[in-house]
This record gives sequence, structure tokens and C-alpha cells, in this order.
Amino acid sequence: MTVDADMLVIGAGPAGACAAILLATAGWRVVLVEQHRYPRQKVCGECIGAGNLALIDRLGIGPEFRRLAGAELRQVGWMMTGSTIRADLPSSPELGRAYGRALGRDRFDALLLERALATGVRVLQPAKVRALSGTAGQFECDIIGVATGADRAANPRAAARVLTASLIIDAHGSWENGPAFGTRRSPRTSPRAADLFAFKATFHHTGLAPGFLPVLALDGGYGGMVVSDHGRTTIACCLRRDALQRLRARHRGVPVGSAVEAFLRESCSGVRDALGSATRDGRWLTVGPLRPGVRLQYPAGVMPVGNAAGESHPLIGEGISMALQSSALLVDMLTQRRCAPIDVAAALHQQVVYQAAWRAAFAPRLRLAALYAQVAMRPALARPALGVLRRWPTLLTHAAGWAGKASESSQNPTFIEETP
Repeated sequence: MTVDADMLVIGAGPAGACAAILLATAGWRVVLVEQHRYPRQKVCGECIGAGNLALIDRLGIGPEFRRLAGAELRQVGWMMTGSTIRADLPSSPELGRAYGRALGRDRFDALLLERALATGVRVLQPAKVRALSGTAGQFECDIIGVATGADRAANPRAAARVLTASLIIDAHGSWENGPAFGTRRSPRTSPRAADLFAFKATFHHTGLAPGFLPVLALDGGYGGMVVSDHGRTTIACCLRRDALQRLRARHRGVPVGSAVEAFLRESCSGVRDALGSATRDGRWLTVGPLRPGVRLQYPAGVMPVGNAAGESHPLIGEGISMALQSSALLVDMLTQRRCAPIDVAAALHQQVVYQAAWRAAFAPRLRLAALYAQVAMRPALARPALGVLRRWPTLLTHAAGWAGKASESSQNPTFIEETP
């Protein structure tokens, strides 16, 4: 039975676009569905670790990425109250001592999407996969157009269409509700005090040194700063729901972004010094609640990548790295057995292999990120940590290495194929 696509990919962020490019390059017919217009900023980190540079070259965007990205990230820091600890960031030994870079999501996502189009990917944008039905080998994908801007009032929803696909890659954002699988949607949880809400803003003319990547330890949250392309400085943070409620009560009548910025300036002299007389580019963006954790259980033939598969605490700045690397992991597995028929049994076998490889590559990173986050957002733990780092600042270098800042090993998994 014929289908419209070998693979339908939901979401054109780094995970979805990476998977689409690699599959199209391998000869697959790929449809990529993205609900937002590009370019656009979003609440997400912009650091791309050195271990991803070989993969970026493989995607065909290496020269343009290096031209656009900010300075090499050579130092990491720990900031709280009136103290800043600095240490060297690890470079990648596999890539000639290369260092990571930072590139704004508006530019990085647009760069990937342009490359996807050049490789023959069919892109539907803005559009949304509303529901999936069928089984591996013959999925039916209910897709509806999403009007934006001036078109929204006149035509809030464009005509729906149904495409068929052999397999599905789910790369939707962690704070978004994914498509319905039959009658089941991604679960939503009840509000909790520990829920994390993320905030991000971009500034010009800051005092933050290019190539410096500080972590912000906050009471009830954590954050980071980095200089990316064209001298833009991004400041991002995550705050617990209870900390955010206290902050809003203290700044009644003030926009939440302005309250968060005031909190960052009050809480950390390093932020105060960096911002100085800087000008903010646009408004503060916010999303949440984030859902750190592993989410690999999907119907046969629907495979998650990026945050749809599992999300680490953003403290370690590995979101883009895990997005790119999880897609490469999956594609390398799929393309090993391209000629095999796609049915439920084969799809289940692929999922078992992929889940095991994913956990081996990324579960340690998630556990470390959770540990680092608990230390950073709890003053009772952050203050002793500051004392230890003052004495042994190279612990920051080791911590960054453990978090995956320089290694590319997860991009080159070894799959043991068995007959399903």
C-alpha cells in the first residue's frame, strides 16, 4: 500500500529538523510539520556544545553556523549574591580541541529549516498535526493549517488535510500538548509548587564577556547568561512555581518579565554588573511548566526525539545538544535497515533498540542536571557549594565535562541488531 511519506516529523526545532535532514539525505521521503512561522525567538538555551560540531557539519550547515555563532565558549562560571567563580570549559578532544558556541534560536532554527528544504524535505508551515490514527506502515495524520498575524481574525484555521506515513517522529516542545494518538493525548499533570517556569530575554550592549557561560544560583530557581551572535546577550532562568508566586506578590501590578528581571538583578551582582545600562531587545518570553524527565513510551512506529523523548533541567545548557544527538541516534538506527518492511513487529523492535540506546546516551545527563539544579536553587546547598568551588574551581570544569559539554560519543552509538 502506498503512503505519502516514509516519515512524518512533528516539529521543526533542532530535533525535528535534524532528523528530517538526515533522513532526506539518506533518500527517505520526509514531511516536516511546524506550527510556528520562522524566524522566531523562543524560551530555550542557545549553547551548542563542542561535541555537536561534527554533527552540524554532517547536517551541511557547518560553515554558516561558524560564521554566525558567537565567540567560542571557553569559560564557565558560578554566580550568586556577590560572588563569581570562574573556570575553564572543556574542549572537545575528538575535534582538535574545539569549543562550543552560542547561536540565537531564531537564526539556528531558520538555518536548519532552510537546509531541510534544500535536501528535499516537504515542509508544512504553519500547520499542526491534530491527531494520528492507524498503525506502523500506514499512519493517517490529521493536519490542520494554523493562521498567524493578520490572517488569524479572517481565517483562524485553514483547511484540514490527511497525509499517510509509514513512521512518525514526534519532536514537539515539552510545554506543548502533542497530537492525539487515537483517543490518548499527552498527559497533563496537576499544578505543583516545584513546577518550573522558564523565562528568557535578549539584551544589547551588556558587560558580559564573550565566551563566558555563567550559571546563576537563585533562591527557588537557577539561570544562565551567554553572548551569542551579533553580540546579543541572552539571559534565561527557571523559577519554581512557589518562588514565582512570592515574586509576583512582591511586585504587584508589574509585568512578570519585569519582576523576574528585577529579581535577577537583586539576587546576583554578576547579572547586575552585566546588564548595567544594557537595552533589552523585545519583551521577556515565558513558558511552562517544564517537565524534566524521560518520556519514551509511545505507540509502535511513533518515536520521540528532543524534549518529546526526555528533558533535562536547563541548568546544564544541553537542550539543543540532546535534541540534535537524539535525532542522529534514531536516524542512524532507522537507516541501518532501510529495506526491511515496516510493520508493527518491526516498529516495536526498533523502539526497544532506540529506547535502550537513548537511555544509555542521555539518562546520566538527566540525573546530573537534576542534581546540579537542586544545588543551585536551594540556598542551603548553594552556599556550601560556593565555598567548595572557591577552593577547587576546577570542579566546574569537571562538572561541565560530566554534563556532556565536550563529548561527541553519544552521536556515534553502536547498535546490536537482532531478528525481531
